[in-house]
Amino acid sequence: MNHQSETCIGVLGGGQLGRMLALEARRMGLRVLQWTGGDASGAARLADQALTESFDCDKTLENFITQSDVVTVEFENIPKELLQKVSGRLPLMPSVRPVSICQNRELEKNFLAENGIPTAQFRIVDDAESLKGALSEINGDVILKTVESGYDGKGQMLVPDNDDRLSAEEIWNTFGDTRAIVEERINLSAELSVMVVRTQTGEITTYDPAENQHKNHILDVSIVPARMPESLLKEAQDIASIVAESLDYVGIMGVEFFLNETGDLLVNEMAPRPHNSGHHTLDACESSQFEQQARVICGLPLGSTNLLRPAVMVNLLGDLWVDATTPPDWSPVLTTPGAKLHLYGKLHAKPGRKMGHITILGDTIEQALSRANKCREAYGLSAIED
Repeated sequence: MNHQSETCIGVLGGGQLGRMLALEARRMGLRVLQWTGGDASGAARLADQALTESFDCDKTLENFITQSDVVTVEFENIPKELLQKVSGRLPLMPSVRPVSICQNRELEKNFLAENGIPTAQFRIVDDAESLKGALSEINGDVILKTVESGYDGKGQMLVPDNDDRLSAEEIWNTFGDTRAIVEERINLSAELSVMVVRTQTGEITTYDPAENQHKNHILDVSIVPARMPESLLKEAQDIASIVAESLDYVGIMGVEFFLNETGDLLVNEMAPRPHNSGHHTLDACESSQFEQQARVICGLPLGSTNLLRPAVMVNLLGDLWVDATTPPDWSPVLTTPGAKLHLYGKLHAKPGRKMGHITILGDTIEQALSRANKCREAYGLSAIED
């Protein structure tokens, strides 16, 4: 690898995670080359260079490899063939295996089960007959999920357990896929996530778990420190570390958990990259999740994950925009003590699109929550749940 000031991080993906990685990397004297794969959102404009061609362009692949020293991903749904080509020429961190597992729900669920990592009951189905069998084996409501291309609740169908439930054949025909996962619907007490970092030499550290609240399957709010017993949070950190070790993972990853009504932690999903619920680390921690990613893949020492101040992260979706190109008045955020505004530079807003986030700091979590709720009220958003 070149001298640090000349090192170029190649990033596969064109979204806001790559943008925030670029901001942290450039502060450290590192260069970033972002291959967007055709993403036209505009989020990649802060990279030192952006390649906009599709991921199947061989000429761009050669250009990307020639200019990069090390490669990472900012989005898991990168074609496996491309990952294999890149890893054959350059260090890819995380490697092909964990990214491939995380982009396929069947591989992900089987990985968790095979390694004794707690997760919801599930069955793999590929026709109406196997679906019928799965429905008879898993009691209660279930969720039918596509095996691939699931993100922010996409590719999911709730199948309630009631007298009006359709036949297995009707459900399968309505779902319209060739392979799926049937998963028990968890009666949730809470949701949380852990950002875990593992170095090239196997050193592991974690951030404080985040308490998460979702709306319409999209992350709405993250609260750190999570308002849960310390023993439970330690258990989540331990499980996340086991996940990273079992994957032989290198880099930063997000491990999402369900907490059921009986107090059991169940791994829901894994993200082989920085994660939305870790955005607070930019303002609230000694080293952000993006800085850690840059450190690890460049072979630099880990930074501290210490939480400096309690924080609440609130996602800003396109629903808040006046129209596709006109943002709301940010005065309520900018006049709130401890509030930090982060916008992703996306050219067009639309409902459900993540356009930015705010992080609200406080001396206590109660103060941060109070400040966050005042901001939310100004934009017509509901109060954060207790």
